[in-house]
Order: sequence, then C-alpha cells, then structure tokens
Amino acid sequence: MSYDVVGGDCPQPGRSTRITWWRAARAGTTGPHDVAALVADVADELRGEARRLGLMPRAVGVVAPGIVDAAGGTVVWAANLDWRDLPLRRIVHERVGMPVALDHDVRAGGVAEARIGAARGTTSSLFPALGTGVSGAFTTDGRAYAGTHARAGEIGHMVVRPGGARCGCGGRGCLETEVSGPAVARKYAEAVPGARAGAAEVAARAEAGDPVARRVWLDAVSVLADAVLAAQLLLDTPLVVIGGGMSRAGETLLGPLRDLLAERATVQHVPRIVPAALGDTAGCHGAALLAWDAPNDGVVAG
Repeated sequence: MSYDVVGGDCPQPGRSTRITWWRAARAGTTGPHDVAALVADVADELRGEARRLGLMPRAVGVVAPGIVDAAGGTVVWAANLDWRDLPLRRIVHERVGMPVALDHDVRAGGVAEARIGAARGTTSSLFPALGTGVSGAFTTDGRAYAGTHARAGEIGHMVVRPGGARCGCGGRGCLETEVSGPAVARKYAEAVPGARAGAAEVAARAEAGDPVARRVWLDAVSVLADAVLAAQLLLDTPLVVIGGGMSRAGETLLGPLRDLLAERATVQHVPRIVPAALGDTAGCHGAALLAWDAPNDGVVAG
C-alpha cells in the first residue's frame, strides 16, 4: 500500500512569511507503526529540504483522520490506519526535534478554508468533507471547534436513515453509509448488478441523463440536504463549504443540494453553499497553518 504526504505553498494574508510544503509518496508500509514512522521520516526529510533551500523551519503540522485529541497529541482512533491511542505528536517530535502540532485532517481543512479559502471573511462556516468517508468541521473566527472530547464534527456518524446500512462505527444508517464515495458506488452497483462505477462516474452518468445513476445520485444529495438542515439547527452558519473528493462533481452536486435546502427548510436559515476553494489540499494547508500557529500557541510534544 502507498501513502501520500502532501504539502505546498501557503501564503499568509498580510504577512511576508510563506509556509512551504511538498508532496512525497512512499510504498511498502504494512502496519500502523510503519505509517507513523513514515510520517515522522517525511517530516524530517522536509525539514532537511527546507534548510537546503535556505529556509528556517519553525514547526511541524501533522493531521490525521479519525478521532484526534489535539491537546494531548494523540490519535485516539483512526480505523482506516488501525491507530488506537497513538502518540503521534511525540513520535514526530522525537524525530524532528521541533514544536509539533497535531489535529484532525478535516478540522484543519476547515480552518484553511476559513482563513485563506472559500470561507475567508465569513465569521463562521460548516465544512463537510465528502470522500471515502464523511466528516466535518465547524469554524468560527478562523478556529475550529473540537468539542470537549475531540469528537465535534464527526457528522459522518450522524444517523440519517435509521436501520440503514451498517457503518464502520457499528451503527446503522449513518451519513457516511449514504453519501460517501463508496456508498454511492455501492448503491449504483446494487441498482445495476455487475456495474463497477465510482462516485465520480455515477455523477457523470447522472449528468448525462442515465436514469438509474440520476436516481442514486439524487438520493445521496437528498440525504446530504437532511444532514445540512439538521446541522443548521445547531450551528446556524451563514455558509457551508463542501469539500472532499465528491465536491469535484461541482454543480451536479451543489445545484440540487441548494434546491433541496430551499424546499425543505422550516425554521433553519438556508446557508450559502459553495465548493471548497483549496480542493483536496485543504487539509495540507491546514497542517501548515497548525505549524504556523504552534510556536505562538505553545504546542509542543507530549
């Protein structure tokens, strides 16, 4: 299995300093400890590369999926990586010897969109990331709210269809089982036996007029609309920024979503719906911003 460690150039509004990042890929990692070591190794390589370019690294920002205790520097649970109670911040710090900030990948992506992306200039926003899984981030004044137990934003496990498909969390009918890329592909395969089409292909076929693809796609959008309206009752944000791989469907996703929100809203404010400006690099920009904030926030290993 291969893993990507992604970075890039992240300008800071109103500041002369730039946050620079690169992309690196590694193959052959087989277990959870291998992946953790990969992250630490790549961070160390990037530190060396920065110094060769005449730059002075300040800190390292690391993001991970799952339940992440940012204050404690621990990945509590990341099912896809088989991580439980992994002290990832300490592992990276021991390798690079610099301040390290750790957070959830989607929360970091939400912060990036809030500060330098589609939600810049907006006081608060909701950032649902729709991809292999589903998660979200609620940001206000450029900061993400993690909750008391680091579980805020796990909207993928909001039950939207009680008694529905079994989710990896153990529940049934979670948003992730209805709206994620694999969920859309699964439902299309159920409707067309033998069909093998990913969510992007289902969206393309729906746009081209395939009636089965359109039904499957619009059913997923319908579920997403219910979830957004439920979130609005709690958060009341003026803006929802749709991220993740499925956001690449553009207006095929956003158009019907806007229509359904306007049709179904009762007491909710109907938020403005826009695509993520930073695409699939939102989490990478967010990691860079974590590093930028780290020395000032006092984030160190531990």
